[in-house]
Amino acid sequence: MSHEPPTVVVGGGFGGLAAAYELVRHGEPCCLLEASPELGGLAGTFEFDGVRLEKFYHHWFNHDRAILDLIADLGLQDRVTVNPGDVGMYYANSVFRLRSPLDLLRLGAVPLVDRVRTGLMALRARRIRDWQALDQITAAEWLVQHGGRRAFEVIWEPLLRGKFGKYADQVSAIWIGNKLKLRGSSRSKSGRDELLYYQGGFGALADALAADLRMKGVEIRLARPVTRVLTEQGHVTGVRIADGVIPARRVIVTTPLPIALRLVPDLPEAYRQPAEQIDHLASVCLILVLERSLSQSYWLNVNDPRFPFVAVIEHTRFDDPANYNGAHVVYLSRYTTTDDAMYAMSSDQLRDACVPYLKRMFPDFQPDWVRLHFSWRAEYTQPIVTRGYTKLIPDHKTPIAGLWFCTMAQIWPEDRGTNYAVSYARQMVREMLDAETG
Repeated sequence: MSHEPPTVVVGGGFGGLAAAYELVRHGEPCCLLEASPELGGLAGTFEFDGVRLEKFYHHWFNHDRAILDLIADLGLQDRVTVNPGDVGMYYANSVFRLRSPLDLLRLGAVPLVDRVRTGLMALRARRIRDWQALDQITAAEWLVQHGGRRAFEVIWEPLLRGKFGKYADQVSAIWIGNKLKLRGSSRSKSGRDELLYYQGGFGALADALAADLRMKGVEIRLARPVTRVLTEQGHVTGVRIADGVIPARRVIVTTPLPIALRLVPDLPEAYRQPAEQIDHLASVCLILVLERSLSQSYWLNVNDPRFPFVAVIEHTRFDDPANYNGAHVVYLSRYTTTDDAMYAMSSDQLRDACVPYLKRMFPDFQPDWVRLHFSWRAEYTQPIVTRGYTKLIPDHKTPIAGLWFCTMAQIWPEDRGTNYAVSYARQMVREMLDAETG
């Protein structure tokens, strides 16, 4: 029996779980360490009234092959449901539904020529192959050029400023172009959005994947934060946790990039310095459990910078309210920085800050509809894809032998999410093993 140290995977989000899955598929011993008491990362869950729910809203597109293939490998494809993903927009004190391209043509706040140009722009995004060509163009420049000034002011500028704040003018066209591509590619033949979900939620899938890994011999340790990746003479040797050192043949770090960099102070400056220039946004989610439904839309973009949230996501317009004891679940999302006042607010304070704005959006809404409320926050949820981003992305293979990074900041040109976390992690493991065999 071999006593060779295992590969240690740092981080139990879907990227870490997928890396462990690919390792054992190739017969490699593996130990996975997660800092929190549960798996799932940003797709982690909590319980209320005997049901589980994601702390942050999640869905898949119908073309998200990496996660769907992994679910099929587990024999769980029957638990994937196809649901409508109706989208709307709140602008000028009105709600506009954007379920299909025809709805865009009815958006009277934008001149007809710009409505047509915006529709053509979405089609153009689906045909982009050379994303590198957009690396030096801002999202604002690209949107105005292809969709028109008024469409930018009404539709896109509020969303960019609501999500990215002070970074809005720096966001790369790559980010918005790929967003349009992903959204447009998820439409059914009728033109309506089709989104996917997992019965029981993403936590149920994380549990199923963890059970499969444990059955195959993977050691999973929860509530075990890594404090340092250990190296010696340019080679990785293990990781340090609170109760000791775990020797490792290889280490794969799947945490957010700023955490990954802090764990390895021995990284050469040439590798570290560009990566440290990648900033991240934090996020706050207020979850309301309501007695009644708010609107007809699953996803309602809030195109009013005076509002304290950028989107209203009514989860139970996507998943059946019967799965939540008949309650209606709403997420209010805010991307921010950790020094923003709302990031430090309690759940009660967030509810009190947001409820008056819901009343403005939905005049029938009453505060006593709120039966329960919860809030969650995360420091690193969105890498900020600025112009020249491709020059900042660190290689998955670090200059330290045996040490690999697989973080959401390295997903490109796609944006972060469970599907691409799985895709990039599995590809990276295959690349790592291929490099070792020559």
